[in-house]
Amino acid sequence: MSLQNVSLKNGESIAYRVRPGGKEVIVLVHGNMTSSKHWDLLMDRLDEKYTLYAPDLRGFGESTHNTRVRHMKDFSDDLKEFVDLVGIQSFYLIGWSTGGAVCMQFVADYPTYCDKLILLASASTRGYPFFGTNLFGTPNFAYRLKTIEEVEKDPSKTIVMQGLYDSKNREGLKSVWNAAIYTHNRPCEEHYDAYIDDMLTQRNLADVYHALNTFNISNHPNEVAAGTNQAKDITIPVLILRGDRDYIVTEEMTQEIVSDLGENAMYIPLTNCGHSPLVDDLEQLASQIEKFLREEKRK
Repeated sequence: MSLQNVSLKNGESIAYRVRPGGKEVIVLVHGNMTSSKHWDLLMDRLDEKYTLYAPDLRGFGESTHNTRVRHMKDFSDDLKEFVDLVGIQSFYLIGWSTGGAVCMQFVADYPTYCDKLILLASASTRGYPFFGTNLFGTPNFAYRLKTIEEVEKDPSKTIVMQGLYDSKNREGLKSVWNAAIYTHNRPCEEHYDAYIDDMLTQRNLADVYHALNTFNISNHPNEVAAGTNQAKDITIPVLILRGDRDYIVTEEMTQEIVSDLGENAMYIPLTNCGHSPLVDDLEQLASQIEKFLREEKRK
């Protein structure tokens, strides 16, 4: 699938992949340290009755990064203009990890576009907390960072990960992913090499950490965000999927989504899967997605 591009009014250019199919459309929104490239296995697997669009978010993959992202809404507003430019007005959304937060913000702000939402290993409706670091390098759970400047200077996560990017340390990135993401299965060597190439295209690591830390569409204030109470505006059917071996998104975070979205949401744990069910059990993932999309809207 070759990459295409559209130019946004804000000066950014969004690259995207398309897999042709039928009249039903799915838009796939990737997470941190990835791009549309990481959807390749699922895009090949999903039923051909679906036409698939997978954009690279600003600062990832082949998309531009002319202006820094400060809020998750920057990504979701880019997504809004993207779908307008490619001419799709009724579709399903799948958001993975950070992409889940992007999709929730999109659906809350633009309720007429999306018919059903699937959250895969998604950040919470209450954000993904970014804590400070103690002298011994362990997380300081008593202090949640508040500004992007603090996030940029954090020694245990931002500086370490940015250092791997800056030095193009492929083995270091693999070690991180093997420890935190690919805890059950790993991609074949060809795919893994392509995914590492893709990771190294990211230019907005601290921006994403900060946007996740301050994201909050619930009505539960936290240390850095009062909460917009927009979760109540998500009234379409939502499927929440999380691997039972996910070391990135906790069960507690997932239960926050379940609580905040209420009766519109259905939660299904994926067995023997970590943060990347696309690699751990593609068939289980695709089956749950297709089953949900086939179902009539619940009354």
